[in-house]
Amino acid sequence: MKKWVLGLGVAVLALGGTVTARTMMFAPGEVADGSAIKVAPAAPFSIDAAARNLSQAVQFKTVSNQDAAQNQTAEWDKLQGWMATTYPKAHAAMQKELLGQTLVYTWAGSDPAAQPIILMAHQDVVPVTAGTEKDWKYQPFAGTIAEGAVWGRGTIDDKGSLIAMFEALEALSAQGFKPKRTIYIVSGHDEEVGGTGAAAAAKLLADRKVKALFTLDEGGVITTDTPVLGKPAMMIGVAEKGYVTLRVTAPAPGGHSSMPPAEIGTVNLSKAVVAIHADQHPMELRGPVGAMIDVLAAQAGGMTKVAAANKWLLGGQIVSTMAKSPTSAAMLHTTTAPTMLEGSPKENVLPQSANALINYRIAPWDSSAEILKRAKAAVSGLPVEVAITERGAREPTPVSSSTSLGWQLIVASARAGHQGLIAAPYLVVGGTDSRNMTPVSDDVYRFMPISLSTAETKMIHGTNEHITLGNLEAMIAFYTRLIATAAG
Repeated sequence: MKKWVLGLGVAVLALGGTVTARTMMFAPGEVADGSAIKVAPAAPFSIDAAARNLSQAVQFKTVSNQDAAQNQTAEWDKLQGWMATTYPKAHAAMQKELLGQTLVYTWAGSDPAAQPIILMAHQDVVPVTAGTEKDWKYQPFAGTIAEGAVWGRGTIDDKGSLIAMFEALEALSAQGFKPKRTIYIVSGHDEEVGGTGAAAAAKLLADRKVKALFTLDEGGVITTDTPVLGKPAMMIGVAEKGYVTLRVTAPAPGGHSSMPPAEIGTVNLSKAVVAIHADQHPMELRGPVGAMIDVLAAQAGGMTKVAAANKWLLGGQIVSTMAKSPTSAAMLHTTTAPTMLEGSPKENVLPQSANALINYRIAPWDSSAEILKRAKAAVSGLPVEVAITERGAREPTPVSSSTSLGWQLIVASARAGHQGLIAAPYLVVGGTDSRNMTPVSDDVYRFMPISLSTAETKMIHGTNEHITLGNLEAMIAFYTRLIATAAG
């Protein structure tokens, strides 16, 4: 036998042995399952009454428009007045403060040494795109209860959470519950357009030297067709991506389109945008996404586990599979999205300045400074200027623990209503109000205990947004258990 054949055989055996050994020894990084937590029973409540209350809440048009002058500010007043009337026991138990239109409630605990908890849900909703109202099965602000669900804008994002939380607070108050830990409820009024209200609430808490055990806000859900695993799992957001927009400007002399020069600003701008977009940030299995893959793969077993245990060899295969979906691909890297182009105000006029806006969602391992440097390198040699817009940058949040007491309380309270589900850390690719609570909280989590398929998540900010009564019931029960367990 030729030596090279023998050597190849030895190499194959060694490779196979290494892959097998690594697979046998593979275990995900520490992710607590909450089994050590004794969960309090859910307080009784009426799901029919809760559905009617959510229906009414949807009818308040607390729409955050891009142009704030278009907002109907009286709708926030109406919603808040309705909440006080609808949940009298909860309001009697808590102190309410108003920061503009943002609500901050304090339910004082009996133990001043115990770290408080912060629960969040925002009041505002996104607009319904003009002309699409006819595509809704039920009018978007009617709050129709039909087909075992409440329909309308905000039923999931995020009035569903807000109403579920207050249903739980009312039920616990009616039972005579007295918390040991102080509970803060923060309900921002403008989450959909930047979250200045939540930022003001965070400053208020910081000025009072608050350091919460954890903050919980919207974010991940129980995904019924979880990637890698292919069955339900609790996806708990432990971090969220940052945000920055670059402006690319191509100066030009302008003039009449009948006498175009050799170089035109719009052409230079187009070349720059293409160059920046072509230089995509690499997709990587690291941070919260790497941890998520490990947890799901360990449960999935088979070749999925083999691939996760041997990322040095098969990691590219996992990345390729995830990259097929824009949703999962976004978790693997900093995304680059040219969103706005501006040139001449008239078709026969050459622009004196052509501009483009490129929006980035920053992965936890990147920064806005690195993004700017990379973009400038991509357009090196082109007559364009690149800068961060006046809005500035929002860096990625820190990554919260998946073993802390806060994590365990959330997992255990959710699992009590969904026996056997595993919990995996998750990277939120959008933005939430909870990012503001990082300075006043040990950990920040983003999770709603509702079950949705990947396809169903598309109705959030879209057409036919609705929450099933089963999901609403699960969410209310979760909040009663979490509050009673964490603060009892």
